[in-house]
Formats: sequence, structure tokens, C-alpha cells
Amino acid sequence: MVAPVSASDLKIVRVFTGWRDAESFKRIAEYFDGKEHTGGEIVLRTHPGQRGGYYFLVRVSNPGAPARAQFQLQLIEAGQPAQHTTVFPAEVKTGTSVFQLGLTGPEWQNAKAQPVAWQVLILSADDGRVLATEKSYLWEKPVGG
Repeated sequence: MVAPVSASDLKIVRVFTGWRDAESFKRIAEYFDGKEHTGGEIVLRTHPGQRGGYYFLVRVSNPGAPARAQFQLQLIEAGQPAQHTTVFPAEVKTGTSVFQLGLTGPEWQNAKAQPVAWQVLILSADDGRVLATEKSYLWEKPVGG
């Protein structure tokens, strides 16, 4: 059973971003059984059959009960007038979890491109409350700036 989670319980510990080639996900076990092995990470992709893309590695700490959630990834890309939002449904288990949120396929094809700014929100799947958030330095104008 998945219980409601308090916004103060769940935390984003860190976020790393960058391009990953499809081959970087292949582990030796896959050569034997043909299945992707994620090493305990939860890999969520915009196109599950395509591994190469721009990823947000999000380490989450949840001292409370498991929670049904949505990762909302908001991006501002160079040359684009509006932000782009992608949603990844997930369950955040008790303890520490690592999520790989991948913009794959047509969502991100250029290995050299980087977003200008980004924000990751974890929202309650039940009522849409913001449970945790992390953003890049350029996401918002500094106070007093």
C-alpha cells in the first residue's frame, strides 16, 4: 500500500545532468539474457526503446512511506521561446533511490546540446502537491538582481 507523503519528508539530494550514449547503459549481464540491467537505478525515458539521450540523474531521499509521485521536468532550451515540460510517473520507495529521467528519441537528439535552465519537481500523484524541487542556477532571476 502506498500512503500519502509529507512535503517535508521527501528530498531531492542532488541532480546531475548530461548526455548518455545508449551503450553506456549496457552491462555485461545484458549480453547473456538480453534484458537491460539498471544496477538498482530507476530508469524512466520519454521513449523506452531508445536509450541515448539527455538524462537527469535525480537522487531522492524518502524517510517516510513509499509514495506515488510524478517527476515533472521543466526545461528552457536555447533558441526556444517557451519552457518545455515532461512528466514521468513513478513510485518513490522508502530510503534513497536514484532515478534516471531520460529525454530520448525526438525529445533530445543532439549530444552536444544542453538546456539553458531546468527545474525538477516531485509532485504527489494523488493531489498534485509539490513534495520536493531542485533547479539550476539560471532557472530564476536572483532576488534583488
